[in-house]
Amino acid sequence: MRHVWRWFGPVDKVTIADARQAGAQGIVSALHHVPYGAVWLPAEIQNRQREVASLPDGSASDLNWEIVESLPVSEAIKTQVGEWRSHIANYRTSLENLAQAGISVICYNFMPVLDWTRTDLAWRLPHGGTTMRFDLVDFAAFDIHILKRQGALGDYTPEIASEAERRHAQMDDFARKVLARSVNSGLPGSTEDTSLDGLAAQLSNYDRIDATTLRRHFVDFLAEVVPTAERLGLRLCCHPDDPPFPLLGLPRVMSTEADYRYILDAVDSPANGATLCTGSLGARPDNDLPGMIERMGPKIHFAHLRNVRKEAAGIPCSFHEDEHLAGDTDMVAVVAALLHEEARRKKEGRPDAVIPMRPDHGQDILDDLTRGAQPGYPAIGRLKGLAELRGVEHAIRKSTSGERISTSTPAW
Repeated sequence: MRHVWRWFGPVDKVTIADARQAGAQGIVSALHHVPYGAVWLPAEIQNRQREVASLPDGSASDLNWEIVESLPVSEAIKTQVGEWRSHIANYRTSLENLAQAGISVICYNFMPVLDWTRTDLAWRLPHGGTTMRFDLVDFAAFDIHILKRQGALGDYTPEIASEAERRHAQMDDFARKVLARSVNSGLPGSTEDTSLDGLAAQLSNYDRIDATTLRRHFVDFLAEVVPTAERLGLRLCCHPDDPPFPLLGLPRVMSTEADYRYILDAVDSPANGATLCTGSLGARPDNDLPGMIERMGPKIHFAHLRNVRKEAAGIPCSFHEDEHLAGDTDMVAVVAALLHEEARRKKEGRPDAVIPMRPDHGQDILDDLTRGAQPGYPAIGRLKGLAELRGVEHAIRKSTSGERISTSTPAW
């Protein structure tokens, strides 16, 4: 696997120098300041490439911008209202410009309104660090009592609704504002309006859009952009829903293996692929991640490796971001499955035999606690995750190559 690192641009508290010291081989980034639906201009792309290629002191970083995350799909495209056709045309132009710049992997998502949802961006852990958490009761308290979404009460079990009412009553104004801000955080760097009023307005755009309609809009979008990507030699890869179950009355169409299979089959092309996010998909107990890699392997263009700990057995459920090797997902089996897919591709002679992987999210530990980086993207927490994943990969490669891995205690 190729070890890449997400960077949010010059505003990121984790620098390109930090990424290099962590062992990153390439950079994942985006033009977060460009409004959704607008063209990514060549000059803007080249400027970001220069920023990635330079350390803060001006010397060469020896790193390149290799993967886009994300080239966002506008709400107009998802709902097929307003300027959605021009936004699709702009998307194709952006793909042209990225291809000319030599960037060939483009991650995106088709989640309505918010790109991810958490209720706590700094949940305190027993070891003293913090992590991101989705608490279903807190979310219900936000949905029913803070946002006051029509019909929200009916989306929760009586037990969850009752506990949400109790918990909301115990919150002061500050706690309610922190909860609302956490839920509305969405994608870091987003230019979309995620205030309460903005969120309510965007939710209303989906009043008449169910999962079947959203899925049809998704296929319409792919039918327009995939031929362009295929002609340019690009690989589009859709990120799963995060969390992978319906929220706020919104439809979700990329939460399970069946969802992926529908989309990959609907527009069958090497350019139409998947971003395997073990954290997002791992928040559902019915997602068999090693099996998904085995069955969807040829279409996996990018991997996000992180782990979550589910706090209940149902769907939906509360969960938090765990250490990379400590959550509910068997990360050793996941890495082994990805390496097996790489070996299969190499036998086929595929030019994209090596799958890019980034250590996704991380707990805030040590100096992360005072750095103030993007939620989920600390320096040391991700470095720790990358080191652990590299160790797993190295051990698997050694064992499958026939080299002996000693398990005895060293005599020193």
